[in-house]
Amino acid sequence: MTLTQEEAHRLFEYKDGVLLWKVRPAMRKRIGDTVGGTNGTKEPYLRGRYKEHRFLVHQVVFLMQHGYVPECIDHIDGNIHNNKIENLREVTKLQNSHNCKIRKNNITGIPNVTWYAKTNRYFVKVMANRKTAFTGYFKDLELAELVASEARTKFHNGFNRF
Repeated sequence: MTLTQEEAHRLFEYKDGVLLWKVRPAMRKRIGDTVGGTNGTKEPYLRGRYKEHRFLVHQVVFLMQHGYVPECIDHIDGNIHNNKIENLREVTKLQNSHNCKIRKNNITGIPNVTWYAKTNRYFVKVMANRKTAFTGYFKDLELAELVASEARTKFHNGFNRF
């Protein structure tokens, strides 16, 4: 079963980014309880279940407001538990990749800026449409950060949060 907008409105109430049950889905759940949890799984998104059907909470919120579920939904602020409708937008997978977290191995703490020991400089690399759009080497970290920020703004068309 694919959840429809009408079915979603029958089962859930949306209040300020939170889904609440309008029906009693299980013995341990009550009407008015919050829908979803992570269940300690590796998948960090809030998930819910009704009968044998499983769903992602942010997809249901989007469905309730827009009437369809797109292939990819982006959490604009990067907080995957913030399911306010104004924080959700339809994107392509490529656009969603522009709004990802800073990589764990990034020692500068600045997206698209890495330290390149061979030249003793900071290296800026920004990708767009699966191709390198801009690269450069800079002695000054602040200048590298500024250049990276301007390049992201230019090449990512507003789909970056930094």
